[in-house]
Amino acid sequence: MRVGLIADIHGNLVALEQVLTELAEESLDDLVCLGDVAALGPQPGAVLARLRALGCPVVMGNVDAWLLAPPTDARADELDIALARWCTAQLTDSDRAFVRTFAAVVERPLGAEQTLLCFHGSPRSFDDVIVATTPDDVVDAMLGNARATIFAGGHTHLQMVRRHGDAHLVNPGSTGLPAVGPAATLRNRNVRWAEYGVVEVDGDRVDISLRRTPLDVEKMVALAYASDMPAPAIEWWVGLWGRA
Repeated sequence: MRVGLIADIHGNLVALEQVLTELAEESLDDLVCLGDVAALGPQPGAVLARLRALGCPVVMGNVDAWLLAPPTDARADELDIALARWCTAQLTDSDRAFVRTFAAVVERPLGAEQTLLCFHGSPRSFDDVIVATTPDDVVDAMLGNARATIFAGGHTHLQMVRRHGDAHLVNPGSTGLPAVGPAATLRNRNVRWAEYGVVEVDGDRVDISLRRTPLDVEKMVALAYASDMPAPAIEWWVGLWGRA
């Protein structure tokens, strides 16, 4: 069983298409998106339309929830609020209905009673942060009673493979915005790539592959400037790719 994992696209259609082009050569049995698909980037509606056409399951991420209820309190800064409002304004009723179908967790069979459990932050909350240094007891609390051969999450924008008991924890990184993540985590620098993952289980053999693929940054920046993102937000987004 071969499953592709994408996460944290954040309205970056150029990055999504690049990753999907590579995944099309992988002979996948399944594809799962681990959330945060549209908000913060210049093409939120186009990304939602592409995912809807793919028909793959999508997990609800923390900024996906913003599209249904934009943040207005101290948990988000002014830039986040401005971007969430702008992205929400770009969506159609059909887009919002699609976002409402996103699930808290998605479970996929891997054969022989083995399973893949997908979420955004953790099965407990899309705001949870699991990184390589998160203590085992904290991870246990986040996973709760969930059981799986492979646990797959996003949110941190950091690629990771980690053993936890008899299971593996996997984060494929960020497809569309590898340069940022939760404030408590490390940051990638000089980013010019998109990230994704492929997991394969064949009997007792488990293969987890984390990928990076180069991006046409100039094309992405041109599309961003061609959008009507609010000025502070677009300068922030373009700056993440080493441009201004």
